[in-house]
Amino acid sequence: MSAVLADMPETIAPATSKAIAPSKGGRPWTFYVLATLFAAYVLALYGPMFCIYILSFQDIRGGLVFPMKGQSLHWFVDLFTQVRTGDVKGSFDRSIKLAAIVTVITVVVSFLAGLGFRRRFRGDTVVFYVMIGSLVAPGLVLGLGTGLLFQALGLNASWYTSALGAQLSWTLPFGVLVMFAVMSRFNHVWEEAAYDLGASRWQSIRLVMIPVLAPGLVAVALFGFTLSYDEFARSLQTAGSLNTLPLEIWSMTLNVTSPSLYALGTVTTIVSFLVIGASLGTIVLIQKKRGSRTKGQE
Repeated sequence: MSAVLADMPETIAPATSKAIAPSKGGRPWTFYVLATLFAAYVLALYGPMFCIYILSFQDIRGGLVFPMKGQSLHWFVDLFTQVRTGDVKGSFDRSIKLAAIVTVITVVVSFLAGLGFRRRFRGDTVVFYVMIGSLVAPGLVLGLGTGLLFQALGLNASWYTSALGAQLSWTLPFGVLVMFAVMSRFNHVWEEAAYDLGASRWQSIRLVMIPVLAPGLVAVALFGFTLSYDEFARSLQTAGSLNTLPLEIWSMTLNVTSPSLYALGTVTTIVSFLVIGASLGTIVLIQKKRGSRTKGQE
């Protein structure tokens, strides 16, 4: 091999080193090309959102386009006084309640499914694929089918019945998949140690499994809340006569021509970030408490 390298022309080495040599700034030119593409992607993704946030803080003279006219919280006040806007307060209240119900059901059912699938049983593969099959179906088609089913049964569609079922068909598969990943990292030795110390089945779940799996349960709750809070397609034909917040925003785009629509987008974004921040903060607190207990035992 060394003889072959020795016979190679000397001009190859400078050409190779030149091709892979970094630029004067210490990085190859491909880094700056990719960085520019990434910056353009981020700007195209978040630029319109920031424009909406900025335009929502105009005064009463404000419009839907730049230049910005004054600065005030007028459109946020107008949003909840329902002078020119729709039922924002009512739809926001319904969306929060619906998301809370979906979150609780998603966490409980996902946790029980995780317990049930810890051991193989006959037909478990069929049950699993049926359980996550709704992820394949388009949301609009599934919502339409749910609405037609309620109509055929003579039941009135509403946000707390048909919309709840349609959204659970979306949140439960995600929750179950996350819980499977969490359960796969659970050390069964801890559960067996609890049994050896005289704990019952329920005590083992309540005092061992739930505290250990708490960060995963918070993640499942976050999935359930955010997916329900922002769901549009599965709620369109199942919410009944009372809109959820995504449906209200959609209806406002048809008749509202003021920055109050932008203010509503800003409020919903703030709520989403607050929920995400609270969930991440909860996970951090759980990890800190767990770490402090470990140090105390040492």
